[in-house]
Amino acid sequence: MKKLTLIITILTAIGITSCKKGFLDETVNPNAPLSNTLPLALSSNEKGAADIVNGWNSYTYPSVGYAWLYGPYAVWEGYWVESPNGYVSDNRLTQYTILTTSLGFPWTDLYDNLSNVNLMQVSATQQNNPDYEAIALVLKAYGFEQLVDNFNNVPYSQAFQGGSGNLTPAYDSGASIYADLIKQMDNAISLINKNAAAAIPVAGPSTDDIIFGGNMTSWKKFANTMKLRLIMRQSNTAGFAALKAELSSTEAEGYLDGTTQALANPGYTLSDAYNGQESPFYLMYGNKPNGSTTLYGNSYWLANAFCVGLMNSLTDTARLVRFYQTVDGSTNPAMVIGAVLGSPNPPSAISSIGPGLLGDTPTAGASKSAVLFSGAESLFLQAEAASDGMITGDPNALYNAGITASFESLGLTDAQALAYYSQPTVALATANPGNNQKSIIIQKYIALNGYGNFEAYNEYRRTGYPAVPRSLNPGAEGASTGGASGIGQLPSIVFYPQIEYSTNPVNVGKQPAATISTEFNQKIFWAK
Repeated sequence: MKKLTLIITILTAIGITSCKKGFLDETVNPNAPLSNTLPLALSSNEKGAADIVNGWNSYTYPSVGYAWLYGPYAVWEGYWVESPNGYVSDNRLTQYTILTTSLGFPWTDLYDNLSNVNLMQVSATQQNNPDYEAIALVLKAYGFEQLVDNFNNVPYSQAFQGGSGNLTPAYDSGASIYADLIKQMDNAISLINKNAAAAIPVAGPSTDDIIFGGNMTSWKKFANTMKLRLIMRQSNTAGFAALKAELSSTEAEGYLDGTTQALANPGYTLSDAYNGQESPFYLMYGNKPNGSTTLYGNSYWLANAFCVGLMNSLTDTARLVRFYQTVDGSTNPAMVIGAVLGSPNPPSAISSIGPGLLGDTPTAGASKSAVLFSGAESLFLQAEAASDGMITGDPNALYNAGITASFESLGLTDAQALAYYSQPTVALATANPGNNQKSIIIQKYIALNGYGNFEAYNEYRRTGYPAVPRSLNPGAEGASTGGASGIGQLPSIVFYPQIEYSTNPVNVGKQPAATISTEFNQKIFWAK
């Protein structure tokens, strides 16, 4: 509790208020000096990054109310449905209706956070503090990758130049941004290594680092895992094989795993003070201290029959009752009930988000660390990379370790994980003979339930796995994308927000128009 109060004081000290500047809503003055504020900025920027990826729009709330951020992807990816009971159904999700003025995709929140990270990077460079500079590079890559994966081409090289008068930045291609982010991860690793090898290293972060507590070896692993993800995402591109050398050059630095994960926690606690001191996932989807739920709480997002059915088909019942609450309060997996997206006749009782994600008690859920990059996701990335010959390592061992890390994150045992992945329908050698990628991505999909909705959607667009069925009520937007099997193409891209059309019309106007055809056919540069 004391630690979170300190962090909240930090946020106030560096100006976390919505302050319009340049072409984006940036939260600090770019012309104000940042000397002696690196620890303050770091805690704030890490918390901001964790908020966004976990669904909480801390930058734009309460001025714009609750935003969905990555909630829609959970619906489209077959994890959740919107409650049909007691709420007005929102057909925008079941009918794939994406507008420039709705759905709250995290453009503004991401750029607000990245603006602050950029200022931290500039200040760290000016103060000759390589560890803070390296962390800023990793956080920038983390945010800009999300922007590319949402929108494809976005302002990058000319971003954050509002203070020098550039209020209409040009758009960079998604491919060029990815290429530079890979280089920046190399730079981050190099900065950390050079500082560690110096005769008198410059003091880096400690308790102000709410992710790794100042452990720069862990930051190197985070940077290297970001690099791995940026490269593996490009598996469909012509230049993918050539990127093996990029991975080889830093493979010895290691990656995140079941022991070292990118988790943020400034001291989350069950309190509504300061617009909520809970973990961002709980704040968005859980119960308030008085027992009520947030606007999009755990009575709004309910189980999707697709994920429930997939897990049952793999006898994945131990995780099933952790991801979803049974309708009768028992631990019987048969009582996990999902609804089919778009069904006119949903079950009368549908499972809600489960205790593995929201905690076994409100206090436990509210204090859970916020996931930025889990060990399970990293291990599945490594398994695929090893299977493709892009890195060394045993794909089978990495695959099993990824499953084990997922079980552990839900409070389950290694023995339960072993029993699960020993099944022929799950084991890498037998689940999908000759197609390791399919097995790996399906297990990654299961592991990403809840906190990793957007990442699962990215992997679906890259690989086509798992084959998520389209809505039964797709509307005009989705009616023509499904075949007789009911497996339909989901939206391929989301549209730029209205703020861009209002403030940067020339450059956003050079991008594909916001049309139904674009929504389903204009792909991110790495998509299948």
